[in-house]
Amino acid sequence: MEYKWTVLSNTTLGGLMAAIDGSILLISLPVVFKGLGVDPFSAANFPLLIWLLLGYGIVTATLLVTFGRLSDMFGRARLYNMGFAIFATGSLLLFLEPWQGTVGAWTLVFFRLIQAVGAAFIFSNSAALLTDAFPPGERGKAMGVNQISFIGGSLLGLVIGGILAGIPDIHLGPLVLPTWRIIFLVSVPVSVFGTIWAYWKLKETSIRRADQQPDIAGNVAFAAGLTSILVGITYGLLPYGSSTTGWASPWVIAALAAGGALLVAFVFIELRVRDPMFHLEFLRVRAFGAGVSAALLGSLARGGLMLMLVIWFQGIWLPLHGYSFATTPLWAGIMMIPMIGGFLVAGPLSGTLSDRYGARPFATGGLVLAGAAFFAMAFLPVDFAYWEMGVLLFVNGIGMGMFASPNAAAVMSSVPAENRGSASGMLATLQNTGQQMSLAIFFTIVIVGLAAGLGPNSATVLAASGVPLADTAILSHLIGSDPTGALFGAFLGENPMTQLLAIASTAPGWIPLSPSVTTTLLAPHFFATAVASSFGTAISEAFIIAGSLVAIAAVVSALRGRQYFYPERTTLAREAPVPSPTPPLTVPVAGAADPPVGSAVHRDR
Repeated sequence: MEYKWTVLSNTTLGGLMAAIDGSILLISLPVVFKGLGVDPFSAANFPLLIWLLLGYGIVTATLLVTFGRLSDMFGRARLYNMGFAIFATGSLLLFLEPWQGTVGAWTLVFFRLIQAVGAAFIFSNSAALLTDAFPPGERGKAMGVNQISFIGGSLLGLVIGGILAGIPDIHLGPLVLPTWRIIFLVSVPVSVFGTIWAYWKLKETSIRRADQQPDIAGNVAFAAGLTSILVGITYGLLPYGSSTTGWASPWVIAALAAGGALLVAFVFIELRVRDPMFHLEFLRVRAFGAGVSAALLGSLARGGLMLMLVIWFQGIWLPLHGYSFATTPLWAGIMMIPMIGGFLVAGPLSGTLSDRYGARPFATGGLVLAGAAFFAMAFLPVDFAYWEMGVLLFVNGIGMGMFASPNAAAVMSSVPAENRGSASGMLATLQNTGQQMSLAIFFTIVIVGLAAGLGPNSATVLAASGVPLADTAILSHLIGSDPTGALFGAFLGENPMTQLLAIASTAPGWIPLSPSVTTTLLAPHFFATAVASSFGTAISEAFIIAGSLVAIAAVVSALRGRQYFYPERTTLAREAPVPSPTPPLTVPVAGAADPPVGSAVHRDR
């Protein structure tokens, strides 16, 4: 097999597994909680829930730029291979984790963080390895296939998680393989095989300067600043005092302020060091600056809404249609398939076509399609006809596929060969950071919207179901006072009304309910009916914001200029050092005329 196809196939496998593991718990988390015996309704377990969902993304987002810069210094294949080995180790530890209860769950969090370190090495080096291996005219096609693994894998993780969540425990004689272990087992053989294959076949072809110096101050400031912000965002999602979210918590405010200050200091550091980890001057190159900015805005729009769609399916739509809470993870995964189908159709095709016609029409057109789909989703009723949602998910997937591969290829082709690891890390960092911030933004919008209207709306539904006035006041207060717990309970495959009725029955003034009323309240559709009106208003606002972000991203993408390839160099690491990696002053910047002939390669279609 020609070497470039070896690189493409291995990095696609690595990216696929790392992306699947990043999202597989979004749907399969109910099975993990049940298997470990963890109470999803306990407020003490909210941090555990948040870290299982978001910890993987926080670690990858924080380390991507640093690892990309290290790969420019020490070799991309070397660090990619090491990352695959770390990922395989984390996968094996997750499968073998021996404890139960909260101890076992926190152990899973720790092993997920180890796995995320390996994923960060994979994510930060894949695009750079491909750019090294493929000539400029074939990079769009290569990125098209590879981007399926990254973005398509995150969507595929939802489906795989849902399917595996529906598999019963496997009995092997006296041994029992619980369902939650099967979920983590999936990545073990694939990651072990991929690690062996990577060490056997991948070789170092990168161009590296021999006299590079590590940017210690920049690495510390960036890692500490971004970690502080992402941890602050994570705990901002948790209830604080009488508030349904934690944005007023002094610890959250302090974390966000400290993180912001460190990132400002990071910018000043990067402008002064000889070999920065984050080449800010690349942002002056239109192809690079517009590409990474559009990628960030696109991630801000879609990252959190994947979780919101899962909650919509699992907590609202499926129960409204008679599905039990225990079966909703499986069906929610199946219902996300149209989005994956759209992405699989558009990703490779748009990447191949962008090699001939340039990235701008496909990347911009894809964002327009995705934005239109988000705006259309805002006007769907909570109890939609599935064919309507299915069509919009498919269109959204096509839009994301059209954007992802041409944009990545254009970004990676616009920087010097010796800085491709840094550029790959910069692009991946902005995408992953955008996804984490998106989760916080849209989850906050939905929770605040629910808190504002959930109590009165649920009181109306309770009274219409024959609940006595005194009991209606008690239950509506419980539902409205903790929308986070109620919604996460539904998300985790539990009927929130079971827990709420148990708490309400101990309240002063509670009147025992008749068996028929109790049966009504415990029916799968009741909780969904109680929260549907408030959830519908909140989710519509979230989709409108997402559509607006994508629309801005489309404008930015349209301003990227012509197709641009940075002049190729052939100097190897073992030869004489090459000049400074700073782009020449003749590169095209916003509003600038074309550079002189021979300074770069353009293709304007």
